[in-house]
Amino acid sequence: MFKKSDFKKIKKQGSIVFNSSLLKSLTPIERYELLQLCHRRKYKEGEYIYYQNDPGTGIYFIEEGHVRLTVTGAADQDPENVYIKNIQAPSEFGAMSIGYDIPRFSSAHCMSDCILLGFFKPDFETLKKRHPETAVKFLEAASTQAMKQLEFAMRKLTECMDVKTAYSIIFESQYETTD
Repeated sequence: MFKKSDFKKIKKQGSIVFNSSLLKSLTPIERYELLQLCHRRKYKEGEYIYYQNDPGTGIYFIEEGHVRLTVTGAADQDPENVYIKNIQAPSEFGAMSIGYDIPRFSSAHCMSDCILLGFFKPDFETLKKRHPETAVKFLEAASTQAMKQLEFAMRKLTECMDVKTAYSIIFESQYETTD
C-alpha cells in the first residue's frame, strides 16, 4: 500500500504542477491529467539536463533544487558573452520544445541535487489522444508564453537598435525565401 512518504511525494509533485504559471489556464482536473503523464527524474549537482542546440524533447517542472540556464554565443565561452538565469521550484523550463521542432536555446545545468518532472513529446501525444481539449489548452498556454517572450524581445531590440533593423530580423525569418 502507500507509505506516508509516497503521499508527500505526490503532494509535492501536484503542488509543482498546480502552481505552474504556464498551466494556470488549465483546470485542476486538466492539470492532474498532465501530471499523470510526467516522469520524475533525479539529477545530481553538476549534471546537465540538456545542452544548448540539443533537440527540444520536453518541458521540465522543478520539484526540488536549483537549475541554471546558460546561453553562450556561437562556440563562444567568453564570460562576457554568456547569459545566465538561475531558477528553482516551482518554475518550469523548456516549454517551447513541446509544440515546436526547434533546438534548445540554452543549456540546463543542475546547481544542486534536483528532482524534476519531465513532460516529453510522446507524453504530449498521449495527452492529445486521451484528452484532446487539455492538450489544446496546454499548447495554447505554451504558445501564449512564447508570444509574450517574442513581444518582450522585440521591445528590447527596438530599444537597442533602430526599428527597421529590429523588425527586419523578425520578418527575415518569417518570409525567408528558398530560391
